[in-house]
Amino acid sequence: MPAQFPTLKEEEKIGRQGGGVLVGVDEVGRGPLAGPVVACAVAIDLGDKKALRDFLLLCVNDSKKIAPKKREKISEALRAHPCVAWALGEADEQEIDKINILQASLLAMRRAVFGLEKKGVKFLRKERHFYIDGREVIPDLSANQRSIIGGDALIFSIAAASIIAKVARDAMMQKCAEKYPAYQFEKHKGYGTKLHFDLIKKHGMSPIHRRSFLKK
Repeated sequence: MPAQFPTLKEEEKIGRQGGGVLVGVDEVGRGPLAGPVVACAVAIDLGDKKALRDFLLLCVNDSKKIAPKKREKISEALRAHPCVAWALGEADEQEIDKINILQASLLAMRRAVFGLEKKGVKFLRKERHFYIDGREVIPDLSANQRSIIGGDALIFSIAAASIIAKVARDAMMQKCAEKYPAYQFEKHKGYGTKLHFDLIKKHGMSPIHRRSFLKK
């Protein structure tokens, strides 16, 4: 069975129905024991079909399904492309411990959306429709919202947001590895691997560990 990749069908449908724009939102980093949760909001200008076809040839897909080097190249291309508007948002480990990981993830997504709106991109003046990967919608956001489980494998804008967020968070964890070399964050990015648990047992928690994830 041939591989399936995200499409622009939803973006095009919203554009046809009322001239609106779809904003795809996704986050990465809910599961790790350390570091922030990072979200990205992406909107696509459908005015240049040829340029968008070039992106589809890159096979944008759920960030977890793409090899790291390819993911970095796609993220770089997305961020630089004139048809793509994007913004990042994050919630750090202290916020995660204070309000829980779900609320922190939604906070990061809300920050990404607000960051996108502050950019003043011309095509974002249209009515915005927010498509959120997962089960939840973003609180305190007075806009059309739809949550889609597995949206990063179906909708181009969400897949693009997933890739940009993943690459950005990996870069953040690389910097954490330089600051706290004993924990080897460059290898596991904060996730609960055997190596990571062994290093926590040996050194205790670092300042960027999520205390609420490591109570036991």
